[in-house]
Amino acid sequence: MPVLGTLRRLALAPSLREVSFSGRGFTVPDGERTRRLEAVPQAVVTGFEWGIEDRDLATTERRLALIDPEQRGFAYEGATMACAVRDAMGRSGHRTRDLLTGGGRPHIFLNYIGIGFAMAKLPRPLWKKIVPDLSGAEYYPAMSWLCVDGYGFDRAYFDTDTWVTGQRLDDPYDWDGDPSYWHRAFDQGVGRALWFIHGGDVRNVAAAVRAFAGDRQADLWSGVGLAATFAGGGTPAELALLREESGPGHGHLAQGSVFAAKARHHAGFVPGHTEAAVGAFTGLSAEAAARLADDCAPAVVRDAGVPAYEVWRTRVRERLAVIPAVEHV
Repeated sequence: MPVLGTLRRLALAPSLREVSFSGRGFTVPDGERTRRLEAVPQAVVTGFEWGIEDRDLATTERRLALIDPEQRGFAYEGATMACAVRDAMGRSGHRTRDLLTGGGRPHIFLNYIGIGFAMAKLPRPLWKKIVPDLSGAEYYPAMSWLCVDGYGFDRAYFDTDTWVTGQRLDDPYDWDGDPSYWHRAFDQGVGRALWFIHGGDVRNVAAAVRAFAGDRQADLWSGVGLAATFAGGGTPAELALLREESGPGHGHLAQGSVFAAKARHHAGFVPGHTEAAVGAFTGLSAEAAARLADDCAPAVVRDAGVPAYEVWRTRVRERLAVIPAVEHV
C-alpha cells in the first residue's frame, strides 16, 4: 500500500462509522431501511479509499467491478472524488478523465457528483480545471451541474447545522459561466441530503423542505425525488405519501425522479425500488422515464442565458405535466 495514498486517505476520507447516520448524529430509528440507506455513503467511502490509495486506475476499476450493481454507482462517486483530488494535488491531471472515459462511463451522472464531493475538500482556486473537457454527447456535458449538486450534498450531510438547520446560502461561483444558477444547483444537492439526513422518513423530509424559504423549495423537492428514486428507502404507501406531501412541488419531485431513472437506466441496472419510485412520482416505468429524459435533452449549451441543465429540467417538468395517460404504467 503506497504511503502517500495512505496519508491522503487518512487526511481526507471519513471512516465508515463517521458517515453512518448515528455517526453524523441524525435522529433516525435503527432498522433495515436505515441500514440500506447508510450503505450508500459507506459505498462512497469505500470507492474513495480505493481510488486514493491504488497506484494504478486499472486496480481501482477491478475492485469497483466487484461491488453489487445496486451500489456500484455510489462507489464510483467515491472513486471519482479520489481521482479529482489526486489530479488537483498532483502533476498529471488526467486520472479523472481516464476514469470517466473508461470504466466510469456508465456512471457518468454519479461521476459528476463525485467531482462535487472533491470540490468540498479542495480550495476554490483548484476548481477551475476539476471537470475534464469531455464535450462528446455521451458524456452529457450539460449534467456537469451535478458537480455543484454533489458539493451541496456534501455540505448538508457533513455540516447539517450550518446548511440545513441554519439554511446558509453558499457563496456563488462562476460555474459553467453562470454564477446566478449556483444556489439552485446547490439546493438540489441539499434536497438529496435531506432524504438521508431524515432516514427516508417522508413526513420529516417534507417538513424539512417546507422549513426552507419558499423560493428554495422547488429545487429541494427535485433533490428529494432524485434520492428517493435512485437510493430507495420508501414503501409504496410512503412514496404515495411523499407525492402528496410535495404539493405544488410535485413537478420538481417528479423531474428529479426522471433524472434518477435515467441515471440507473444508463448504468444498465434498474433496481425494483427505482421502478417503484418513478412509477409513484410520474406514472412511468423507469425505461419510459429514461426515454423521456433523452427526448427532452437540449441540443444547445445555453438557451436565452439559461444553462442547458435547467432547460433540460424544465422540459422534463413540462412534458410530465401533459403526458398522455396511455404512456403511464
